[in-house]
Amino acid sequence: MHSPNRPGPLRDPLGVAKYRHEAVAVTLRIRFDDPAPPALEVLAYRRRRAPFEDRWALPSGAVEVEETLTESVLRHLGQRAGIAAPAHLEQLETRGAPGRDPWDRTIATAFLGLLPWSDGPRVRGELAWLPVADLPEMAFDHRELTQVGVERLRAKLSYTNIAFALAPASFTIARLRDAYAAVLGHEVSATNLKRILTRRGQLAETGQHAAPGTGGGRPAQLYRFTRRELTVTDPFAVLRP
Repeated sequence: MHSPNRPGPLRDPLGVAKYRHEAVAVTLRIRFDDPAPPALEVLAYRRRRAPFEDRWALPSGAVEVEETLTESVLRHLGQRAGIAAPAHLEQLETRGAPGRDPWDRTIATAFLGLLPWSDGPRVRGELAWLPVADLPEMAFDHRELTQVGVERLRAKLSYTNIAFALAPASFTIARLRDAYAAVLGHEVSATNLKRILTRRGQLAETGQHAAPGTGGGRPAQLYRFTRRELTVTDPFAVLRP
């Protein structure tokens, strides 16, 4: 199905179809906004043109002939949201259902991008952070792509150190526990989480403490991830802290 104002797929002299290819960014972060519980959010913008006018969409756009897929998704993230580079970026999947774009035959390659909870672009204009637990209807197949990204993140929390990309340079165990709970969707034991990640060599003390809280008491120890690049720490693990 194509728009009456746009042609279908072009073909080269040999009759081979030339489709549009786009890169799509599923960009996730944890929102901490006390006293509200932490929440996993995805970056989106509101479309102002057809198709799917006024629906939320993920940052995306055409792949140019001179760029790689990764270069393309980073370009669109920079242009749309001012994000130069996520803390972690990986390819999710490629979708090519004929009807995913009602105007044209469009192949889409989606990427998962993660930002530390202390970072993230200031929402401006048509940008917004949407809670993944309560997503509205979105343009194209972007709602389904968001869910694929969330499931990928949840799975990799079990056997990699991918949480480094959700955390700032230093953090308390309590804050990290809350981040895990926001992603996994269930309560997490801070004691068990610290034990598991320490045993896997993911955590180290910084030697510093968090600022004292209003209730007084001993300031919490600050920790850091030992590596800030993706590493498989236990290929057969299922994390249940």
